[in-house]
Amino acid sequence: MRLTFLLLLLCTPIVVGTEIPIPPRVAASPFRHIVVIVQENRTPDNLFQGLCAPPYGSPDACSASGGDSKYDIQTNAWLDERSPTGTTEPTPIPLANGYDLDHSNAAFTAMCDADPFTGFCLMDGAGAVTCLGNCVKHPQFRYVENTAGRVTPYLELATQYGWANYMFQTNRGPSFPAHQFLFGGTSAPSAADDSIGVFASENVSPGGPAGIAGCFAPADTTVQLIGPDGYELPGAKVYPCFEHETLPDVLPGSVTWRYYTPSSGSIWTAPNAIQHICESSGPGGECQGKEWARNVDLKPADILRDIGSCNLRSVSWVVPSGANSDHPRVTDGRGPAWVAAIVNAIGMSSKCDSGRGYWRDTAILITWDDWGGWYDHEPPPTLDYPQGGYQYGFRVPLLVVSAYTPRHTINNAKHDFGSILRFIESNFGVEEGALHFADARANNDLLGFFDFQLKARPYTAIAAPTTAEFFLNDPRPPSDPDDQ
Repeated sequence: MRLTFLLLLLCTPIVVGTEIPIPPRVAASPFRHIVVIVQENRTPDNLFQGLCAPPYGSPDACSASGGDSKYDIQTNAWLDERSPTGTTEPTPIPLANGYDLDHSNAAFTAMCDADPFTGFCLMDGAGAVTCLGNCVKHPQFRYVENTAGRVTPYLELATQYGWANYMFQTNRGPSFPAHQFLFGGTSAPSAADDSIGVFASENVSPGGPAGIAGCFAPADTTVQLIGPDGYELPGAKVYPCFEHETLPDVLPGSVTWRYYTPSSGSIWTAPNAIQHICESSGPGGECQGKEWARNVDLKPADILRDIGSCNLRSVSWVVPSGANSDHPRVTDGRGPAWVAAIVNAIGMSSKCDSGRGYWRDTAILITWDDWGGWYDHEPPPTLDYPQGGYQYGFRVPLLVVSAYTPRHTINNAKHDFGSILRFIESNFGVEEGALHFADARANNDLLGFFDFQLKARPYTAIAAPTTAEFFLNDPRPPSDPDDQ
């Protein structure tokens, strides 16, 4: 099956500077392109308090229990078992703050504070999450203030298009496994491991700025495994090079893809850990596979260039550079403007896809790879054994943008990264769950965000303090979304 897919892919001509062939439309879907924009390390309670205050809403617009027309965001009295009162009042902090919070699997366990009888998360343990850097009092219990309109693009997108009240990251841990789930539906080393609930649960070790992930990492690089009982075993570590199908492997040969990322060996570059894509030259070497060379772009701003030159692929994953991420201690606060630049480029497109432009045939999904250690009040659901030992993690935001998404859509279905994969599969005529990983375990495909009976909405540009020209001409070399 994989050989057939690769032969089809190798026979598909892609000429840089020439409009990409348009994949066939499937069933009622108008989408020929899906763009998955991945941001960094936030929860709804941390990043989207602005939805609960003027000019985007009021305290009545939000409720700690959600609802058909309310954002499920808790605005006060955040649960804190370490506080004498049992709660802590949240206080504001800029998006570009000076500290980072632990967001490992161990931090998940601490924040969850599972009830010993039921196993369900009490969600009052965020105070036990450790802090690194310029830490302030109650660093976990902070929400982002909209200083100088920095967060305005996110608030505009959430209110003008689709917002998910219950989007959970699939994994209970940090970025390396999260991006594996977003790209291939699992962080397991193999399909057999996935079936018995064995997953990579942490970032690679050794880490830090020199930490390289994937199939060309130094020979001493390992990643921790977690078992179906939800416990990491000290000796259960493997080299971070996996072999299993990913989403591109089950899509038709006419469906093209591209993965935009700041560097080849980072934990955010999911294809580097898939052997048949990377085709590594060996530990300490490089990826040299044809799929890698054709589909992995190491300049995130090239997504803007590809939109402008009508080279947008059928499916795109977009990982920001560090400065343009929302990653604490690394971002310069331009993450929301970076996202707005991509959405605006698609929305204002008029010459691509045979002169129709991209807006009417593109769905844009904006999510965050993990919760970053910040407080969130919603307990995650738990899957059945064996996957339930590691799935699901905490809530992350999800915004859905398209010409067929009604204004102020609030979706109350439970989603995870597998829901994104199911939506892409469905859109391109593949049976949902074809990977048999998180896509098969998810119970939703995001179609509730769209009404294809509606006439396509005209696009109105999202205002942002920084425009696409800055990102296209930024002289700084791309850096990873974290420097630890």
